[in-house]
Amino acid sequence: MSELIYALEDRDGLRCTWQHWPSTKPESQHNVIPLSLLYSPKKEIEGMALVEYEPVQCPKCKSVLNPHCPVDFSVKVWACPFCLSRNPFSQVYRANISETTLPTELIPQCTTIEYILPSHVPYSPAFVFVVDTSSSIEELSFLKSSLLQCINLLPAESLVGFITFGKNAFLYNLGWAECSRCYAFKGDKVYLLQGVKDQLGLSSSDSRSVMAGIRKFLMPAGECEFALNAVIDELTKDPWPISSGNRASRCTGNALQLAITLLEIAYPKHGARVILFASGACTYGPGIIVSEPMLDSIRTQNDIKNEQAKYVKTAKNYYEGLGLRASNNGHAIDIFCCSIDQIGILEMSSMCENTGGYLVMTDTYSSEVFSSSLRKMFARDDTGALRMGFSATVTMLTSPGVKINGALGPGMSMLQKNEFVSDVEIGLGMTNAWRISSLDPQTSIAYYLDVINESNDVKKSNGYVQFQTKYQHSSGRFRLRVTTAKYHYCEIGNLQKLISGFDQETSTIIMARWAVAKIEAEESIEVIRWIDRTLIRLVKKFAEYQMDMTSSFRLCHEFSLYPQFMFHLRRSQFMQRFNVSPDESAYYRVLLMRENVTNSLLMIQPALLQYSFDNPQSEPVLLDIVSLKNNVILLLDTFFHVLIWQGDMISKWIKLGYHEKEEYEHFRTLLQMPRDDAQSILEQRFPVPKLQETECGKGPERLLKAKVNPSGGGAGNSTVDSGNYFTEDVSLKVFMDSLIQYVVKS
Repeated sequence: MSELIYALEDRDGLRCTWQHWPSTKPESQHNVIPLSLLYSPKKEIEGMALVEYEPVQCPKCKSVLNPHCPVDFSVKVWACPFCLSRNPFSQVYRANISETTLPTELIPQCTTIEYILPSHVPYSPAFVFVVDTSSSIEELSFLKSSLLQCINLLPAESLVGFITFGKNAFLYNLGWAECSRCYAFKGDKVYLLQGVKDQLGLSSSDSRSVMAGIRKFLMPAGECEFALNAVIDELTKDPWPISSGNRASRCTGNALQLAITLLEIAYPKHGARVILFASGACTYGPGIIVSEPMLDSIRTQNDIKNEQAKYVKTAKNYYEGLGLRASNNGHAIDIFCCSIDQIGILEMSSMCENTGGYLVMTDTYSSEVFSSSLRKMFARDDTGALRMGFSATVTMLTSPGVKINGALGPGMSMLQKNEFVSDVEIGLGMTNAWRISSLDPQTSIAYYLDVINESNDVKKSNGYVQFQTKYQHSSGRFRLRVTTAKYHYCEIGNLQKLISGFDQETSTIIMARWAVAKIEAEESIEVIRWIDRTLIRLVKKFAEYQMDMTSSFRLCHEFSLYPQFMFHLRRSQFMQRFNVSPDESAYYRVLLMRENVTNSLLMIQPALLQYSFDNPQSEPVLLDIVSLKNNVILLLDTFFHVLIWQGDMISKWIKLGYHEKEEYEHFRTLLQMPRDDAQSILEQRFPVPKLQETECGKGPERLLKAKVNPSGGGAGNSTVDSGNYFTEDVSLKVFMDSLIQYVVKS
């Protein structure tokens, strides 16, 4: 069954918690894990059908013709599996269709098909760069270098705007080549739409005059390259003086509002991105996160818990409002934050969540994390087009008997309630359509379903689901990707069939996203208890055991990894706030909510590879403290970090210089293997993880020891090859023993 699960993901970008759907509502509730789907709307699918004509839609429910539609070739009629209506083919189809001559959308392999919509006028995407100039001169020089490289990666026809900010915000006129020319906006003044129009001279009632005026601020990259490069070259640190003991003045909120307003005027309902580069928290004007005096420290977890964070509520409301405005117009907001201290990701992250924008967090502009991530943002596919999609809407249809509870992931609800929508709400509910201003091949959204059949209907043997993703391609053309999947219902009482279709990896991510959504409104300890109760109920139903006999407990391989995943989720940065700043917590949760199954699992349970003289290749080992041996090298991949750890013996040999001697070439090869693998990970992933190399007893080792299972006696101190290991965490064995006791208890 696992091969079938992976094959469906490769073909359609779709994963489901249960491959055989429960046929009734009571049975679905007893299964504990909700019937849910994880869908990647822009996954790169090898051999996907691409056609250039309008799709054939059901007049009643607007579903698109697909391979799962029954066709009566004798009368040229097709049946819709979603509303059960029968629809005649158009004259063009009737003249050519037969059992041996099928249109592309009816070919059995084309369950995912993409239409290039000829009726839509193409629009090039727009990019507005919003640059913080209050950083140090050295940091600003690194940022300028990366920006110049980034400008060269933009499509020549794409539109570009440029805004800088310190204590005030400046919008540059890119149509003026003789010298840098900009419009200044006070950092502490709230500019409404009409106010921005007045200041930019765009108040004319003549739309042609307005668009001509806008062209000065949003120009094709190919036409303004010289002017834009000159503007970036001439960037200097914000000249506004900083008093001793004060932070730099930053009107981040006002600069973002200016960028969003500019796009509202010039490019409503078309694909665009606002890209913010911030090196500190907003300290001035609307959206303030911390005051300028350094005596006022930025909020901590305890401040938020005790409701002593002065600006959190107002700042969150302000940035949520900006995100909503951007989302309504199909514009995405990306944030690249490079600072050792917090800059307000907790307050600003909703802008990325609401629009599907990118969020990258690192400590300096000189880091590989920032420069490589910025370059990868503009990566291209095999056809030369940008991998990102713009201004997307995702519509979901379900067959009778199943309704939609909601979605968890990037985007906003379009409040489109109809017969497909359940009254029970999870995440973005009460709709079957969502707006996502930005998509990429890794973007993944979780959809939660509600089985509404109260009794088993023997006539219904299959359930159907269809996703319709309309988005703006980087070429400017609009496309519609349609994915349709069919799932068999499981007969009541056929437990073996139900078990055989359980996807424990997808179920882990579905529950993790739900838990992260809950933790926004509940205490983390309450959410952890909810996870525990859910796990006990699930294992109690599907395990084999005799009451009050722990030795009789057996859990089939389809469920064997799920408790382990929950163990690591409970102690992860998503559930624990100790030693994690509010900004870090928000950053981790935003990425969990948007990444696919493979990447999300790495965040919850990192991968650990071992390199030794005993094996010419790397081998996966247990994420356990016993894997830290003196004579091996380990590679830890947490998605956010990649750590190369050298055992004590290995590090001593390096200090003795053995790797530099010809007779120890095999040792030099061993040292190079994890570096090559780490580099491969960095090349494939976005955002680029932070790469560190360390040895036994050094500071970065804590990243590894914080993730491994503290086996060997549970909580407390255990002695391993790498030295003493102190922890208050219980081991996986203690966790499993406790779980089994709760399950078998009568």
